[in-house]
Amino acid sequence: MQAKNLTGGQELLCINTEKVYDWIVNEATFDLSLTDLDLPVNPVTGDDLECDDIDIDTVSCTVAPAEVDPIVVLDRIDQEFVVDGALVTLQLVNIRKNFEVTIFVDLIPELGGATVEVGTAEFTRCEQVILCAPEGTDIDVTYTDLDCFVCAAACDAGTTTEADELDVTVTVRLCQSIQSTYDVTLEIVADFCQPRDILPIPPCPAPTIPPQCPVVFPNGNGNGNNGDD
Repeated sequence: MQAKNLTGGQELLCINTEKVYDWIVNEATFDLSLTDLDLPVNPVTGDDLECDDIDIDTVSCTVAPAEVDPIVVLDRIDQEFVVDGALVTLQLVNIRKNFEVTIFVDLIPELGGATVEVGTAEFTRCEQVILCAPEGTDIDVTYTDLDCFVCAAACDAGTTTEADELDVTVTVRLCQSIQSTYDVTLEIVADFCQPRDILPIPPCPAPTIPPQCPVVFPNGNGNGNNGDD
C-alpha cells in the first residue's frame, strides 16, 4: 500500500546518518621559520628582484591545508581512565596535519607597488588527543579558523650569481573541531521538513556614528568633576 503524503504529521522513518562518539574543540599556535626564500623576478621587467626592490615591512602570508593528505590519523592506542568514579577505555589518537604557507611581499612604489608571491613552503605538525574513538570510527578534523601573520622578516643580499633571499618567521594559529564518528542506520519518528519562508530584502540602514566611550573619555580630571575646588 502506498504511504500517504503527510503534511505536518509524523511518520516512522529509517535513515542513514553519523553517530558522534566524541567531540572536542581546541586551538593551537606555533611558529615557523622559513629561510633562504629566493626573491622572484619582477613581473613587469622579468629581472631578478633585489632586497632594495621590496618593502620589507609588507611581507605577509597565507596558510591552507595541504592538497594531499591534509589530515592523517597515524594510530590510536587504548588507555584506561577513571571518569566520575567509573573505569572507561578511551583512545589516545595521534594525528598528523600537513599545511602550506605562502609568502608575499610588495614592491617599492618606484616599481609599481604590486604584491608578488615569493614562494610556498610545506610543513607538518602532529598532536595527540584523547577521544572515545574505538577501531572502526572515523576521525574528522575541521578547521573553524586557520590564519597566520609574519612575526619577523629580513632580506639577505646575494651575489652577482645568486639571488637575494628572504628569511621569514611566521606564526600560525588554528582552531579545530575534532570528532569521532560512525555511520549508523536509525529508526526514528519525525516530522517531514518543509521549505522555510523567503526572507525579505532588508531596507537601507540609517546613518550611524561609532560608539563612544564616556567612561574613559572625557571624564574631567579623572575623579568625576571638572577640577574646580
